[in-house]
Amino acid sequence: MTRALSGIQPTGDTHLGNYLGAVRHWVADQDVHDSYYCIVDLHALTIPRDPGQLRAKTLETAMILLAAGLDPARCTLFVQSQVPEHTELSWLLECVASMGELRRMTQFKDKTAKGGETEARVGLFTYPVLQAADILIYDADLVPVGEDQRQHLELCRDLALRFNHRYGDTFVVPEALIRPLGAKIQDLQEPARKMSKSSESPQGTLLVLDPPDVMRRKIRRAVTDPGTEVRFDPEGKPGVSNLVQILAVATGRPPAEVAASYDQYGPLKNDAAEAVVELLLPLQERYRELAGDPKRTAAILEEGAAKAQRVASATLARAKDAVGLLPRGRVVG
Repeated sequence: MTRALSGIQPTGDTHLGNYLGAVRHWVADQDVHDSYYCIVDLHALTIPRDPGQLRAKTLETAMILLAAGLDPARCTLFVQSQVPEHTELSWLLECVASMGELRRMTQFKDKTAKGGETEARVGLFTYPVLQAADILIYDADLVPVGEDQRQHLELCRDLALRFNHRYGDTFVVPEALIRPLGAKIQDLQEPARKMSKSSESPQGTLLVLDPPDVMRRKIRRAVTDPGTEVRFDPEGKPGVSNLVQILAVATGRPPAEVAASYDQYGPLKNDAAEAVVELLLPLQERYRELAGDPKRTAAILEEGAAKAQRVASATLARAKDAVGLLPRGRVVG
């Protein structure tokens, strides 16, 4: 089987875009690939976090993933910081990365546009290298990513190729797996921007743990577009197209087919709301069961970290040997 790896940050609240664009595919992929799913808590440290909240969100994220259908018997689910090989490999990769290519990372430029580089944490600058380590440490063949992470995956590929050229064949060079439909759910109130985990637009973000009445209210109040025609045209009619795409992905139908079924916005909103509620109710019920016994989830994560570490330690040993680091216990003649 090909090996696939994906990660999710335990920050903010998991929303419909996360679920439709990533998590539901992870559930399907665990029967197709040798799948590794990582809660990347170290990446969350690039900006200040409340320690207690970070721990709570890490556990909550794991529960949501399990509630969505990830099965520890069919995949490896773990927390990044519990596998220290990630950070050790990151240093080796930093030593083959250049300042210039990290400065070109769009997310770093966007996040430092207001405050400038002077106030940015070093981790914000280097975290694409840690992200590369997250992938390469597991010999991943495929990395399901959103379009906004394509540049970081290209950096990962460049670092793997450079390392292999410099030190010999060491890393698997991964390929991106990008799914177009549902990969980018837009904000319900500001359809020109992607739905986000931040709280800047609470009415525009559908959380997977929102009560059904809240979901219905948010969708029925979603911003649409001038005119009354329902068509799937993300550029010309972004608000309506977002609702069409949500309904299409939730029901497994092509967007054009969904759009052709409506001639008014109201019925489209009502059907989209009910489809989302029906889609997420099983997840919410399972989540409540898991939340009642957090030690069970913690044990699953511990077992996953142990399994992940067995693979990661072998890859790290190979990389350390390639660059000439002396293994413990070896006598040099």
